[in-house]
Amino acid sequence: MARRSPLLVALLLTSVIAPAALPAWAEQTPALPSDVGKLVDHLVRDDVFLDVALSPGGDYFAATVRREGRTGLVIGRVDDVSLLATLAGGSDSHVSGFWWVNDTQVVASMGESFGALEAPRDFGELWVLTAKKDAKPRLLAGWRGAELTTGTRLARNTDHTSFVFMENPLRNDDEQILVTVESVFSGGEGYATAERLDLFSGRRTVAARAPVPRASFEVDHAGEVRFAWGAGTDNRLRTFYRAGDGEAWRLVNDESQTGITVVPVGFAADNSVAYVRSSHPRGTDSIDRLDLSTLQRTVVLRDKTVDPGRVLFDPATGAPFGAVFMDGVPRVDFFDPESAPARTQRSLEAAFPGQQVNLRSTTRDGSEQLVIVSSDRNPGDYFHFDRAARKASLWASRSQWIDPEQMSPRTPIELTARDGLALHGYLTVPRGRQAKGLPTVVLVHGGPFNVRDTFDFDTEVQLLAARGYAVLQVNFRGSGGYGADFVRAGAREWGGAMQDDVTDATKWAIEAGHADPERICIVGSSYGAYAALMGAAREPGLYACAVGNVGVYDLDMMFNRGDIQQRRSGQTFLAEWIGSPPESASPVAKADRIDIPVFLAAGAEDRRAPVQHTRAMAAALEAAGNPAEVKIFPREGHGYFLLENRRKFYRRLLTFLDRHLGAAATRSDADRAP
Repeated sequence: MARRSPLLVALLLTSVIAPAALPAWAEQTPALPSDVGKLVDHLVRDDVFLDVALSPGGDYFAATVRREGRTGLVIGRVDDVSLLATLAGGSDSHVSGFWWVNDTQVVASMGESFGALEAPRDFGELWVLTAKKDAKPRLLAGWRGAELTTGTRLARNTDHTSFVFMENPLRNDDEQILVTVESVFSGGEGYATAERLDLFSGRRTVAARAPVPRASFEVDHAGEVRFAWGAGTDNRLRTFYRAGDGEAWRLVNDESQTGITVVPVGFAADNSVAYVRSSHPRGTDSIDRLDLSTLQRTVVLRDKTVDPGRVLFDPATGAPFGAVFMDGVPRVDFFDPESAPARTQRSLEAAFPGQQVNLRSTTRDGSEQLVIVSSDRNPGDYFHFDRAARKASLWASRSQWIDPEQMSPRTPIELTARDGLALHGYLTVPRGRQAKGLPTVVLVHGGPFNVRDTFDFDTEVQLLAARGYAVLQVNFRGSGGYGADFVRAGAREWGGAMQDDVTDATKWAIEAGHADPERICIVGSSYGAYAALMGAAREPGLYACAVGNVGVYDLDMMFNRGDIQQRRSGQTFLAEWIGSPPESASPVAKADRIDIPVFLAAGAEDRRAPVQHTRAMAAALEAAGNPAEVKIFPREGHGYFLLENRRKFYRRLLTFLDRHLGAAATRSDADRAP
């Protein structure tokens, strides 16, 4: 069924960036279109909003909204959903995060991004927006503020030498927040300070100085800075603890000495103990209890297969009480299953069987909560939960045009690699079809390290499945979520064991009868594009076609082009995780072995995988007598922010797949991509 809510309608009627017309609502969502262009237009859209949070007093909401490559912030009233104030930057700008800091004010970080596959890079500035009719955003801190405009009058910033980032909104302090301050001259690799920032005067006072470069900080429930952790150019994480303000830092863990990482998660409600996430030399990460006097750790939660994911916090105290484990289908484990927050979480999960329930925000007294309900087929509904009445009511849907009943289910899979390593992933079968002899897309995730495919809703997967393709995804070695040694197993295995894992998964799908062996295409973005072209070169006859999007195809080029090698820590990463690969590990050197159709796409302004990679791959294929279909998108980066460009890419992708996996003959000329 089509879904709507008061908040949804308000945001559609009044966009912070550009007006958006209300859709033609229907009681029953029509069947998904069979025409490529219409299918893409239906599924590939900007979400109505990206995130929503309640104010501590419960009177207001704040939401981020994306339109045409920009992300803005709105504040509105909860009772009548009227909009009060907005914050929107210039071209390519994004509100990359926001936090309610008291009953009426939101602090937002502003950033920029040059591609949909990379997180927005903060400008190192913070803005404050007040829940008041037509309130103007005010620059709170940041070196570029005097140069930027949001269409409002901005206060000039006097500090032009520091990047300022939100560290903690200090839930028990309505007048100050904790920020991390870095020198603009450090190149992002210097020593930071944790400082308390006055929301009204803008004055900052130092709360702690980091004992390690590139530091983050953790505060206790009294707002005292107690932990600092970071890494130098060697990329080895070091974690420190102190007993309180002015006390000396004590080393908790040094990865260069122990080979493991220890990262703070939070404190018990009375600050008596801390909780940390610890890796292990073998096997999965754990959530540990840290004795603050001895700094000894005791395991609280650990799964034999997967690492803990998102940590759950008690809305009443702010203390952690459980974690989500993505072992195929996600599940929640608790520190104490009989605790009050654990019982509430179980009640909510029982009300939404088969879906994830995530607390997004809560009022100060915990009486009202905003929870996100989502699944592999549901991109996310926000429900307003009244704890006293124990009643949850739909408040907003991220993508109201998505009917979960029309989406395709994702099934967790497990297989064994050729060397005996256990691999996990997902097989998505088109809704209503049997997993037997299907045309299949092997979709390889990017990263590649510490990134993984999950059970969450994925528009790209659903788009492919809606077109009739099974989608196979495997978390090859190097992927995150299965322990530090699983990640390390991918080091220097570009074109090696990581590639073998993808091949083994493809052959598994064939042997299990799920995939039609004559109709398999390997597709990927970023590292996934590298794997797609390497798969085509290394496994003749296995794939019918290959697609590389914003890809890396020349490993030597990674060391002298792009943004990774611009920092010393990035140079360390390249040396340790890529190494000194032979020329044969690059797809451009193996183009003469690729004899299947290839589609390449890229953003002309990509800083992570510069467009020169794509041009070199296309030239190599051309020289080998197998010219590729190529599409370069101007003014786009590592992925495509502009909606029309995303749609153009997916129209081209589906048309390419249809042509080479056997569906082209059933399509009309009107269905061909522009």
